[in-house]
Amino acid sequence: MTAISFTRIRLDRAGDVARLTLARPDVRNAFDDVLIGELIDACASLRAAAAAGGGDAPRAVVITGEGTAFCAGADMNWMKRSVRFTHEENEADARRFAGMLRGLDELPIPTIARVNGACLGGGMGLISCCDMVVALEAADFGFTEVRLGIAPAVISTFVLPKVGAAAARRYFLTGEIFKGPVARELGLVHEVVSDIAALDAAVDSLVEALRGNGPNAVAAAKRLIREGLALTRDESIEHTARAIAGLRASPEGQEGLGAFLEKRRPSWKR
Repeated sequence: MTAISFTRIRLDRAGDVARLTLARPDVRNAFDDVLIGELIDACASLRAAAAAGGGDAPRAVVITGEGTAFCAGADMNWMKRSVRFTHEENEADARRFAGMLRGLDELPIPTIARVNGACLGGGMGLISCCDMVVALEAADFGFTEVRLGIAPAVISTFVLPKVGAAAARRYFLTGEIFKGPVARELGLVHEVVSDIAALDAAVDSLVEALRGNGPNAVAAAKRLIREGLALTRDESIEHTARAIAGLRASPEGQEGLGAFLEKRRPSWKR
């Protein structure tokens, strides 16, 4: 991956796993314009590594927060500045945030959110853009925007496909705080654990599962899920038929099928 200097995040690499850490523990890793810009750059770097392929491409990206919070939403000082923005400036600001979330959502590398503490407001959008989410049982979750007289507008594009209208009609409107088990019931979280050691073990288990799969196949599976939600039934059938035909004929597909038939490990699983 390209080396980039960051002030609000850390992007580290340990073997085939990239770790993206929100590094503003003094404000519970809250968003501001600089953090959003750095997340945009980090996603661009990861996308470039995936496109380059070979040994430089991470097999997974783990996203977490420094300290005792995952992401507490928007930085209040940043929000104060937005009061002085024109309508056009506020729209541009919101589009930039949406662009960051979209870049994460469409990253061709599988993403795992390691929710080590409070996840509120915009942080809920962040985990909704991750493929897998593991959280502490005691972590606080909430769509708290309405408490500030605004709404979870931009993040709703990414949250609604996960939680559906029924859950949104309660939790978007009440702004109530809930814990990990409720987040799991809503579909925001896949696994809930009791402590940090179990959190790391659960993340490691998911990473190990991903290592057994063809990286191009995983990227294609992510794309199929995202694109399939926007297609009609007939369009989906045609789209998926073309997708599987291309995958079967690809070098990775041929290697995977050959390895299965020859009872050997595929080249990506060493």
